[in-house]
Amino acid sequence: MSRTLSIAALLLALAAAAPCSAGDQPWVIGLEELHRLDLLPAYHRSVKIGAVTSYDRTGGNDDGFSGKYSFVGKEEDGSLILADLKGPGCIYRIHTPTPTDETLEFYFDGEPAPRLSLPYRSLFTGERPPFVRPIVGSGGGGYYSYVPLPYRKSCKVVLRAKHTQFYDLNYAAYPEDAPVETFDPDAAAKDARNLEAAAAVLRGGREADLAAYNVPAGSKIERHAFDVRLEPGKSATLWETSRPGRVAGIRLGPARALEGKERDILLRISWDGESAPAVFCPAGDFFGYAWGKPAAGGCLVGTHEDVNYCNLPMPFDRAAKIELVSLRESGPAAAVRGEVIAADAPRRPWEGEFYAVWRRENPTTIGKPFTFIDTKGRGKIVGLILQAQGMKSGNTYFFEGDDQTTIDGELAVHGTGSEDFFNGGWYDVPDRWDGPMLRPLSGCLAYQKHLGRTGAYRFMIGDAYAFRESILQTIEHSPEKNSFATDYCAVTFLYCEKPPAMASTAPDAAARRVVDPSRITFAAWWSLPIKAFCFRDADLGKRGATIDGKNVRFLSLRARGPHDDFGPPFISITCDLPAAGTYEVSIVAVKGPELGRVQLFQDESPAGEPVDLYSPDLVKTEPLRMGAIAAGEGPNHLMFKIVGKHEASKGFGFDLVEIVCTKAE
Repeated sequence: MSRTLSIAALLLALAAAAPCSAGDQPWVIGLEELHRLDLLPAYHRSVKIGAVTSYDRTGGNDDGFSGKYSFVGKEEDGSLILADLKGPGCIYRIHTPTPTDETLEFYFDGEPAPRLSLPYRSLFTGERPPFVRPIVGSGGGGYYSYVPLPYRKSCKVVLRAKHTQFYDLNYAAYPEDAPVETFDPDAAAKDARNLEAAAAVLRGGREADLAAYNVPAGSKIERHAFDVRLEPGKSATLWETSRPGRVAGIRLGPARALEGKERDILLRISWDGESAPAVFCPAGDFFGYAWGKPAAGGCLVGTHEDVNYCNLPMPFDRAAKIELVSLRESGPAAAVRGEVIAADAPRRPWEGEFYAVWRRENPTTIGKPFTFIDTKGRGKIVGLILQAQGMKSGNTYFFEGDDQTTIDGELAVHGTGSEDFFNGGWYDVPDRWDGPMLRPLSGCLAYQKHLGRTGAYRFMIGDAYAFRESILQTIEHSPEKNSFATDYCAVTFLYCEKPPAMASTAPDAAARRVVDPSRITFAAWWSLPIKAFCFRDADLGKRGATIDGKNVRFLSLRARGPHDDFGPPFISITCDLPAAGTYEVSIVAVKGPELGRVQLFQDESPAGEPVDLYSPDLVKTEPLRMGAIAAGEGPNHLMFKIVGKHEASKGFGFDLVEIVCTKAE
C-alpha cells in the first residue's frame, strides 16, 4: 500500500466512529460519502434521485448544441439558471463537455448572495479546495466534479452568461428529518480528513486494495490466496466460506488468462447457498475488458499490470463461493492466482446483496433502447460497463444516444449523449473521446471508429441510482428513435434486496462471442494515423472539393517529382485490423488532372497493380482494388507509392478518401 494511502487510512480509522450495530444505519451526507465505501451496499435514504440536464425535450438530438434546453430559467439580467432545487438535498455530480470562463454561482437556502462563486471552468481544474483532484477532473472531452453540495432548503445554480451548451447535474432529495447541513465552502475546503480520505479512495484501487475503506470499522480483515488451474469444461473454486461476512476485494491474475474473443471463462459468485448465482458472466467483462482485452482502470474495477481487481464490497448472510467456470472444449488449462480479501462483518438489515448482470443485445431492436437492467424491489445501481459496436465500419454515430433512468415508475434522469453519461464528450475528436481514457470513476475503454466500436465505464458512489420499487436503466443506440441496429454488451453492478429480474444465466457461445467486422473502412479525410510520407519535395494536407454537387474531403499528397530519396514518392498509413489474415485492400479516391499512378506495396514488393488516378475533371471513385496483404492483428502499415503518372497529368498527386480492408474467407 502506498504511503499516501496508508496515512489516509490511518486518519480515517482514528476519526471513524464505533462500528454501527445491525439495526443502526448512519446518516452520512457530504464529503464523507466519497470514502465511506463500507456504506456502498446500504439502501439509500433519499426520497428521490434526479438530474437536471440539457437534453432535447422534443426527443431530437439538440442536447446542448444550440443551448435551447441548456437552462431551466433566467435571471432578470438574462443569466442562465441551470438548476433550482428544493431541499433537503445534495448535488452529487456536475458534468459538462463545454465549460467556459463565465462565473458560476451557487445560491443556498434562499440566501441573496452566492456562497460559492467561481469561473465555470475552475470547478474542474483542481485549483480551488474543496474542488481538488481527483474528486474533480477532466478527460475524454468531459469535465466533472464529484464534490457533494448539500443544501437544507434549496440550491439555485446560476451561470452569468447568455448562452451555454451541454451539462448534467445529478442530485438526491432527502426527507425533511434528514440531518442535512448546507454546504459551507470554507469549512469544506478546510476539511482535510475527509478530503484526504476521499482523494485516497479515488487514487487507490489499482495498485492497492481499498479494504481500509469498504468494510465497517473494527472488522477483522483476512486475505485468502488462491493458485488454481482451470481445466477446459471444468470449474475452479477461488474461495469459499460457510461463515457470515463480506468480500472486501478480489485480485486475479494474470489478466491475459481471461483474454479472448470467445468470452469463454465465466465468473460465478454465489451467496448463502442460493441456487441462482448473484454473478454469472464472462469474467473479463466483469473486470472491464473490451472485446476480449483488458481495458478498464478505475478505483473500483479494472486491470493494472496484468492483475484484475474489484474493490466493491459484497456482504452476505451465511456463506459465499467464488468460482471460475471454463466453457472451453479443449486446450491447455488456464492458470490463475490471486487473493480474495474478506471481513467478518455480515450483511446488515439495511444493506442489499451484490449482483452483476451481464446483458447483450445483438442486434439491438429498432425503435427500442438498449436495456442495462429492468428489475423491481429495492436497491441501487453503482456501476455500468458498456461495449458498443455498430453494424457499419467507420461509423459510431449510434453513440449520440441518450441514457434514460426510470426510477419507481418515473423518468428520473435523461442524459445528453452516450459519452456524456460516462463523463466524456465530443467522441471522434482528437484528444477528446478518441481512445482509452481511465479515470477513478469513469473512462473510455476504447474508441475505434474503423471498427465501429467504443466502450466506457462509470461507477457511482454518492450519485448511485437508488430505487425503492423498481428501476429501468437504458441507453439509446442512435441520435433519435433508436434507428440504428447495433451490438451492445454491458455489465450492471448493483445492490438489491432480492435477485434482479434480469439475473445473468450462462450465455451460449454465439451470445458471448465477439463479432469482428470483416469489411473495415478507414476514413483518411478524418484522423487516420500516418506512419510516414515522403522524405522531401512533398506536401501533405487535408483538403476538400465540390464534386457532382457534394462536398468531398480527402487526404492529399502532392509530390513535386517522380523520385524520393529511396524510390518513388510514398505515404505509409497505419490501419488497425481486428484479426490476422489476408485482406483485400481497396481505396476510394479522387481522380483529377494533377494525380498520378498509385500502387500498394508490402515488404517492398507490389501487392497489386498500379491504379491510374488521372482524369481531366474531378471525380470521386467507387472502391478501387489495390491488391491483397497478409496482415497481423493490430496495427498494419499500408505503403502506397506514386509510381508514375499519365502523360496528360500535371503532377504526382494522391487524394485519398477511404481505405477499405476486406478479410478473405
